[in-house]
Amino acid sequence: MARRTVLSGLSAMTAAALTACMGGAPERRRIRIATGSRTAVYYAVGTALAGIVEQELPETDAEAMVTAASAENVDLIVNNEAEIGFTQADILVTGATPDPRIAALARVYDDLLHLVVHADSPIRTLDQLRGRTVSVGADGSGTGITVGRLLDVAGLGRPGLVTQQKLSLDDSLQALTAGEIDAFFFSGGLPVSGIKQLAGKRIVDLSKWVADMRARWSDVYVVRDVPASAYQLPPVSTIAVPNFLVVPRQMADELAHDLARMLLERRDVLARAHPAAENLDIRSAVATLPVPLHPGAAEYFRSVKP
Repeated sequence: MARRTVLSGLSAMTAAALTACMGGAPERRRIRIATGSRTAVYYAVGTALAGIVEQELPETDAEAMVTAASAENVDLIVNNEAEIGFTQADILVTGATPDPRIAALARVYDDLLHLVVHADSPIRTLDQLRGRTVSVGADGSGTGITVGRLLDVAGLGRPGLVTQQKLSLDDSLQALTAGEIDAFFFSGGLPVSGIKQLAGKRIVDLSKWVADMRARWSDVYVVRDVPASAYQLPPVSTIAVPNFLVVPRQMADELAHDLARMLLERRDVLARAHPAAENLDIRSAVATLPVPLHPGAAEYFRSVKP
């Protein structure tokens, strides 16, 4: 036994020496988190998550990527250009079955669809966008998908009825302030910091259209309230959709287990980055259907089930 132990130790030392001769330290793992605009929720929570990952997983570099958001994030996961992505649930249920290359790490919170106008705008309902210039969300965003469906069910999707501009949140804020557009849409968790900082705004109630969205597209769409505390404005109701963190299905079970654990154990850190993360708990986290939980994440949630 002693001889084997000595030989084993010598082998380890030899391997370490060879590694040093061939270039030194082991290769570091990279985790890219696909988020969204710098002034929106995905980026705030994703940046905090990247910090947690680097603290808890040795030899790991993590970064939050600025993207157009949900639709682009899913593409990045599928094409192995990101390891974690934020996405609205409706992006994942456009076909008969979810993409088998994607698995859910957790449901995080709900995204609420904002229709933002100037406080003195005559636009009070969705129908009054007819003949107006409106930002409907950037290409590759979940906002763009949801708004396209909403305008469809409202009879405003035909060319010429609404002049559509595909702007990011940051560009939409600037364009509304400059009077270059009459309104803009954005889907995000409450509160969206860019919208909160916008002076002289009003948010239009969209709850009337939830039943049509459910009937035409998916029952992931529900009514949620935007309380007065979110933006110091009169409360309104709007269309909401669950928000997931997704990963490649081939991600190692151990890594998915660790990531799910960090989401719950370090929720306080995520919530300090953005209050939307306060809604994360085990009961809501596992509600990712029709997208299956990654087996590693599912194992973690089973181990801590109350």
